[in-house]
Amino acid sequence: MSTLENINWYPGHMKKTRELIQENLKLVDVVCEIIDARIPISSRNPIINDIVGNKSKIIILNKSDLADKEKTKVWAEKLRNNNTIVLILNANSGEGVNSLKKLLEKIRDEKNEGKPIKKSLRLMIVGIPNVGKSSLINRLVGSRAAKAGNKPGVTKGKQWIKLGEDIMLLDTPGILWPKFEDPNVGLNLAFCGSIKDEIMDLSDLGLELIGHLCKEYPSLMQARYKLDSIEETPLENMEAIALKRGFILPGKRIDYERTARTVIDEFRAGTIGSISLE
Repeated sequence: MSTLENINWYPGHMKKTRELIQENLKLVDVVCEIIDARIPISSRNPIINDIVGNKSKIIILNKSDLADKEKTKVWAEKLRNNNTIVLILNANSGEGVNSLKKLLEKIRDEKNEGKPIKKSLRLMIVGIPNVGKSSLINRLVGSRAAKAGNKPGVTKGKQWIKLGEDIMLLDTPGILWPKFEDPNVGLNLAFCGSIKDEIMDLSDLGLELIGHLCKEYPSLMQARYKLDSIEETPLENMEAIALKRGFILPGKRIDYERTARTVIDEFRAGTIGSISLE
């Protein structure tokens, strides 16, 4: 797809983030990796897995409110293993955050059991851009300790944050990786907003998303956009959505860009429904 070609996926700050994670890994007891519940594979950076190695890990399936709940449960089971705990969470509403707090306290107490001098549990939060790291930290701290935003690349540098009694957290900026071997990974990241919209052709991206959603979630698309039926091609469905919404330019031309932006925004907001792309 043309929108995903020749993009610099690995700018300088992401290289620095990789080095930051590597340098500080020895200081932490647990790594908390946040992924997007709608795209559990695409939102997992393989570089992070390589860096972290056998360090104890908690995987957070965040944005669970936007994902297909049954599929999220299946993914949680797939990702869980002896060295990895998996939690399903919604940082925006706070659902599941208390479970994470209790888990961290349990790990801290087990670490200090029988020791005369109690040490703080040190936790590192990692993940790709725009998966909700800052929102989760703000929930854990109870204040706006980390700058949150709905655009990738808001968190810029290293910061240690105190999470209550004897728990310290190291936040890191979001990190992508140099090359996507599977083009579907790039598409999924773009659909969910982990790649900046400014470097994408939104009309093409919207067309790809409409094609996927009409194939995998036809009833949700029909209901949301009041479509009489699902047509054979993504372009036909895009034009049907535009006509239903009145996205028409002078000369009775379809406003493809507005239609694309609307579907992308409504998918990201969960307005179309609870959808998993993987």
